[in-house]
Amino acid sequence: MFKFLKPSPDATNLVPKDKIPSVYRRKQTGVILATCFTYLAYYIIRLIFTTEQKPVMKEYGFNIGQIGLILSTFGIGYGVAKLFMGGLSDKSNTRVFLAFGLYLSCIFNAFLAFTKNFYLILFLMLLISITQAMGAPACQREISLWFAKKHRGVVFAVWASAHNAGAFACVACIQIATFLFSGSLPAVFLTASVVSAIIATIMLLINSERPEVAGLPNMAVYSGHVELDENGNSTAQELSNKTFWQILYQDILCNKVVWAVTLTSMSIYIVRYGIMSWIPSYLPTKGFSVDWAKWLVGIFELSAVPGVIIFGGISDLLKGRRSLVCLICVICLIICLITYFTSTSHAVIVAVLFIMGSLIYAPLSLVGLMVNEAVPNYAVGLSTGFMGFFQYVFGETAATALIGQLVNHFGWGASSVTIYVAAGAAFLLLVYLVFKERHILRMEAKVNAADHAKENNGEKAQN
Repeated sequence: MFKFLKPSPDATNLVPKDKIPSVYRRKQTGVILATCFTYLAYYIIRLIFTTEQKPVMKEYGFNIGQIGLILSTFGIGYGVAKLFMGGLSDKSNTRVFLAFGLYLSCIFNAFLAFTKNFYLILFLMLLISITQAMGAPACQREISLWFAKKHRGVVFAVWASAHNAGAFACVACIQIATFLFSGSLPAVFLTASVVSAIIATIMLLINSERPEVAGLPNMAVYSGHVELDENGNSTAQELSNKTFWQILYQDILCNKVVWAVTLTSMSIYIVRYGIMSWIPSYLPTKGFSVDWAKWLVGIFELSAVPGVIIFGGISDLLKGRRSLVCLICVICLIICLITYFTSTSHAVIVAVLFIMGSLIYAPLSLVGLMVNEAVPNYAVGLSTGFMGFFQYVFGETAATALIGQLVNHFGWGASSVTIYVAAGAAFLLLVYLVFKERHILRMEAKVNAADHAKENNGEKAQN
């Protein structure tokens, strides 16, 4: 039934050696455009209900509790589905898999335009969460396959910024639909689905699956750089006959680096949502107006974009020292958190929020790349899903439900303590990862130096 999702075989007609660089550059351009814009479109669908929750409550008669249940259903469904969709993306044609997930999201989102039944909407949001989980693993797998380690930091950071652009595009779709269709709520859902489906189709045409399918050598051969896992094994293998459960156990659960990166990511997620989700409620206690506090949520999000790309580039300049960059960010973040919770100056608080956007989102972007680089290429999607499971099911839940209950019983001081503990945990885990990463990079340098020496000796022997 889903044969179109199976990986394509390697091409029999190989690209001539003199044309490989130009073809590679053209394909890489298509991949980065396709992953960024398709993921942007995923976010249009993901945020449309969240953004329109006030009109939904007004027109459908839902209360805040029902809206909260719908949104929590999406969050939990997304976190759980991401684990399994990540594993499935490793076994699929990622080019088609990425577009197919968005098409399904568009269809289920369009159905929201034709019902006001709470339970049906709840079910549709669960289906949307499952199909939304197909996006990130497929994108991250393609980036790992098509870009060398020395360039991957910038490319991954640019892709990770697509969700910020997606939030803006979602609002733009709402405004256009509201203007064209006189504020019709069904038209808003349909417009978002149509726009996202068009983007999916265009990006499907310019995207590529794997270098070998296009008649190109894989990235390890093309770049001349061997990447290793913590055990010193090459990560270049793109496809595997292992089952989902074998990959999960052997390459994920038994991988100490994956666990350390995943728990780091979960801790930073607690900080992220612990700050962002409560800005509208916390800042009024500092004397901010409710409307100004809402605007600061957008400032917190948008301010991160240039910082994320810059820190990604720095990690490339440091030859893949992702964890070191993350550690520096977290140290600065802890200083900013102390200032944010203790300062009474509005100017200082706004400045700190502006800075914290980059200091939170840059590590979140880089840990996503780190977990991919810690496993073989045939497990990249599953590593993304595994980390996403902890991010959303535990990290986001702790930052919203747990902090909400703690604040309700003990005041805002409990919120700051929770966030401090999460930031401290991230710091300790990153200290471990800095030493682990240095060990892996030394192994890679030794192996690559030996390979280059063999090549040079072979050329001399031929001469």
